[in-house]
Amino acid sequence: MPIPDDVTGDEIDKDVRQELQSLPKGLAEDVSRNLVMVAKLIDEDPEQAYEYAKIALRLASRVAAVREAAGFAAYANQKFSEALAEFRAARRMTGSVELWPVMADCERGLGRPEKALDMAGAPEVHKLDKAGQVEMRLVAAGARRDMDQIDAAIVTLQSPELASHSVQPWTARLRYAYADALLAAGREDEAREWFAKAVEADKDGSTDASDRLAEMDGVEFVDALRIDDVEVEVESGDDTVAEPVEAEAPEVKADAAEAKAEAPETDAEVAGEAGADAGADVVVERDED
Repeated sequence: MPIPDDVTGDEIDKDVRQELQSLPKGLAEDVSRNLVMVAKLIDEDPEQAYEYAKIALRLASRVAAVREAAGFAAYANQKFSEALAEFRAARRMTGSVELWPVMADCERGLGRPEKALDMAGAPEVHKLDKAGQVEMRLVAAGARRDMDQIDAAIVTLQSPELASHSVQPWTARLRYAYADALLAAGREDEAREWFAKAVEADKDGSTDASDRLAEMDGVEFVDALRIDDVEVEVESGDDTVAEPVEAEAPEVKADAAEAKAEAPETDAEVAGEAGADAGADVVVERDED
């Protein structure tokens, strides 16, 4: 797999770099560069990230950070069985419970929501930090919904973290999940309120709460800069020329000069009548036979 020259491997987290020190220097560099590519691509191109993860795994399968990265790459591609195996391996190596929520979510992905709920009640959950506990709550609520227990999912999400006015990294997702569960239960007014609260907390656009809220309010977003063209034949002597015009304009067949004299509006005014922004440009391209 090609790796850009500007990817040196030094971009990885210092804790991961420390783990890789057990490898020969050249090998550690190769593994770290592949891990950087996994991190860079996992959101925008998870399939490619998965390929880089497999290379890192082949080079250093005894490094916990590599197993974890391979697990997340498989998880991003919905390869839940493979992801779960890698997470379990990483956990055996480190003894950490950090991956417990995502392991439970893999159980959901494998169609075993009951197993995910069992994990949500396990002692390991008490060893998680606050972010991990919130994540576990989200997974448990999702498992309840998998089992068509909507009211139970709503109750599962009700927590001090949900009621808190402070905005934490998990706040937007927690409020969003709660709003979505309320909507599934037919409690639309409450759902709208919580989608709005999710929008307030979602500074980085991690959810589509704003779109969901607009949908509930009957708002439809249209790209005002896009002008759909239709071809109108303009006859000029023996030649026939096709000119693009706004889709909303009526069909016109007339001499080009005569049409211009009869419609002296500026390009900006025409664009304004078509619903475009005031500053939009109208470009007329002539395609002659």
